[in-house]
Amino acid sequence: MQSSLTTRIFVALAAGLIFGTLSRVFFADVDFIHQTLIHDLFGTAGGLFVSLIKLMVVPLVFISIVNGVCSLENLGQFGRLGTKTFLLYLVNTVLAIAVALTLALWLAPGEGAGLTLNGQPFTPSFTEPPSLLQLVASVVPSNPFKAFVDGNMLQILFMAIITGIAIKGLGGEESRAAARGFAIANKVMMKLVVMVMSLAPLGVLFLTTGLAATLDTRSIAAVGSYVGSNIAIMLLWMLVFYPMVVSLFTGISPWLYLAKLREQIFFSLSTASSNATIPVTFKTLTEKLGVDKTVAGFGVPLGATMNMSGSAIYMTVATIFVANAYGTGLDASQMVALATTTFMLAIATGGVPGGAAVMTGVLLHQLGLPMEAMAIILATDRICDAFVTATNVVGDTAVSTLVAKTEGSICHNALKSTDNILVEG
Repeated sequence: MQSSLTTRIFVALAAGLIFGTLSRVFFADVDFIHQTLIHDLFGTAGGLFVSLIKLMVVPLVFISIVNGVCSLENLGQFGRLGTKTFLLYLVNTVLAIAVALTLALWLAPGEGAGLTLNGQPFTPSFTEPPSLLQLVASVVPSNPFKAFVDGNMLQILFMAIITGIAIKGLGGEESRAAARGFAIANKVMMKLVVMVMSLAPLGVLFLTTGLAATLDTRSIAAVGSYVGSNIAIMLLWMLVFYPMVVSLFTGISPWLYLAKLREQIFFSLSTASSNATIPVTFKTLTEKLGVDKTVAGFGVPLGATMNMSGSAIYMTVATIFVANAYGTGLDASQMVALATTTFMLAIATGGVPGGAAVMTGVLLHQLGLPMEAMAIILATDRICDAFVTATNVVGDTAVSTLVAKTEGSICHNALKSTDNILVEG
């Protein structure tokens, strides 16, 4: 019997972590293992796999959104679906920030570290947060080709939505013909997803080996309270909050829900990219959880763009850590600014590895905290970012499942199936 993709990904994940750790501990001075085998060979192979995934992201997002809009019976359904999904993503991010801020203040990561700048105590200089209007204005691209080249998901989503609306507006045979074209293109993309994802175990093996072989354990130990607090809050959100909310509103058992998400969680942990996990999230929703393709096709790309609860938690905890470590703390006005700015930056965070760390630098600057602390944030980013991605994509799945429930678009027969979602058979 062919082993399931879940099992193979898990084995690859474990093997990569073990092999990478052993190479770092016992063969630190062997250049062939670290340079030639892990860095050159495994690093290149892992990079190729991630590139294959990224290759599908832009066309998959555009085609799936257009196909989703074309599949709607009427544009009123689109407005209802879009409003529900959009609002749930915003509420999710707000709640994540509130919980992260509360728990981070209680856990107080970095408290007593006594970090200084050149031996002198640090004095913060608060600046104004970025404008929300600028973020809204950037949604409409002046150059559609540049949007595709840069992979600007908000702009691509906008173009896909208006394209789908235009096709629906044609009416008659022209509208049906264009809709059929995008439906076929969507099937082609799904076939491509299956082909590329069959390589997932190898990709995960290469990526995790390189990760484990290059971790700086001394840096991690120095900021253990920060890393531990960040991961603990994200695990709470991902493994407790989401399953309980889904169970409350859909009746799906939390344990069954998490079991259906195994491939998605393992894959997101290894790639640390919400965008790269889009195909897996879509397949998890449609084939594991029985969510209608129209709901998933709209919710998943939108979620990968703006549903960044993991990023919001990461930035909030990192900022509290830096403030504590440098002995400045945050007053009430700064906490309000922290929450507001984190909300806007989380929506604008790219679904790529390191995206949350980059936005943390922006947040530190806005709050007048020392940018020198980015050395610590970046040193531990590879660990935290994996959990950021997993939290983000599980949130995409949770919101799409809730929307599907309100639309009566969940096939409960799929929930009873234990078939592998990414291997045809």
